[in-house]
Amino acid sequence: MADFDYDLFVIGGGSGGVRAARVAAATGAKVALAEDSRLGGTCVIRGCVPKKLMVFASEYSEIFSDARAYGWDIHEGSFDWGRFAGQLNTELDRLEGVYRGLLEGSNVEIFDQRAKLAGTHEVRLSDGSTRSAKHILIATGGHPVRPEMPNAHLGMVSDDIFHMESLPRSILIVGGGYIACEFACILHGLGVEVTQFYRGAQILRGFDEEARGLIADQMQERGIDLHLGTNIVEMCPADAERPEGPAGEGLGAPVSEPRPDAEGGSAGPVWVKASNGMARSFDAVLFATGRAPNTRDMGLEEVGVTLGRRGEIVVDDFSQTAVPSIYAIGDVTDRVNLTPVAIREGMAFVETVFKGNPTPVDHELIPSAVFTQPEFGTIGLSEEEARDREPVEIYCTSFRPMQTAFAGRPDRVMMKLVVSKETRRVLGCHIVAPHAGEMIQLAGIAVKMGATKEDFDRTVAVHPTMSEELVTMKSPVRSA
Repeated sequence: MADFDYDLFVIGGGSGGVRAARVAAATGAKVALAEDSRLGGTCVIRGCVPKKLMVFASEYSEIFSDARAYGWDIHEGSFDWGRFAGQLNTELDRLEGVYRGLLEGSNVEIFDQRAKLAGTHEVRLSDGSTRSAKHILIATGGHPVRPEMPNAHLGMVSDDIFHMESLPRSILIVGGGYIACEFACILHGLGVEVTQFYRGAQILRGFDEEARGLIADQMQERGIDLHLGTNIVEMCPADAERPEGPAGEGLGAPVSEPRPDAEGGSAGPVWVKASNGMARSFDAVLFATGRAPNTRDMGLEEVGVTLGRRGEIVVDDFSQTAVPSIYAIGDVTDRVNLTPVAIREGMAFVETVFKGNPTPVDHELIPSAVFTQPEFGTIGLSEEEARDREPVEIYCTSFRPMQTAFAGRPDRVMMKLVVSKETRRVLGCHIVAPHAGEMIQLAGIAVKMGATKEDFDRTVAVHPTMSEELVTMKSPVRSA
């Protein structure tokens, strides 16, 4: 048998790669990991964690008025972005240190540099040296991309948000997915005037139609200027001469390169012309129009790894590529791009390769949350997906929750169950409400276990709560 420097070499130090490295090392394997940016990856450094802290910060803007309605003599001040950003960076530094400590404590050798494939069992580091490994795991994640249009570099992407020196007074957010909608709500809550363009008919494509409609209504109710069926056709610096020629002429500029730790943010006020005829300047523009796998210049195809249409690494149910010694997990495979899923994929990889227990990845019934205001928690099939598969009953209620109704706010929440007529199993659960992410984690256990509508009905309600509606809806609102 050939001798290798390592049993496993992991390329990528995000949540999935770090977990796989640590668990593999715990089996006695000799493991190394390379990361060219910061340990923790997108989720910890420029995604879930800093975004959720921004969500928390943005929610305080409504707490002051609510407190007064409840009898408190309290007055809001102004939001200090600099103070918050400083505290945020301190926390991210702490978390990165935790990740490094976990790897070192597991005896994983860390290389703080870029790595790429040099062979089916070989990795080349950016310092020119090479290392060999019996198994190679690619966990390089993804990066946000700008659209192919002139002057797209004037706009920020999500990575840049966390590096802004100050908050803009106004911002245009382009996109309608969860990243665009979350940042629209966050920045509005921090006092920024937010305009959002989405070229589709409704935001949050792919989610339950009734839920996404309510979220769009609530975002507009709060003051976000949402324009559907709308896109940018021209943009340039606000103080520059306006572009000449027909709208959109000159499209085809290359998509920007990934900028994992971009500095600064927007280059200054940007003039924008939209497809709906709007033309105005914004202090900043944020493109939240998609992400792409980090597979460029990795040596993948040269050694026989197959890439998909979007540049994603093609793997089987066990995360194995077309090259038997090379595996891939997480966003770089573009399967289900969620941090807990990448971690699960990493665990399944170790079970399969290092514990002799072939374990396929389970991508069925994954609960998830969108941290808009209000939040959206979901698991399973949307009403539209379910009715295309089989006859279903829909149980749904929407109401003003007690806490905000007392304060005079018009907020509405929604609880929805999609139920199979034949088996009575709950095929989908959708919650639009404050703390919906917390609720869907618990509801997700029941749905994953195969609970029926009658199982929900047998559960005694916790009163008074919003979530009690999940177990008190007795009659379907419609069948499909």
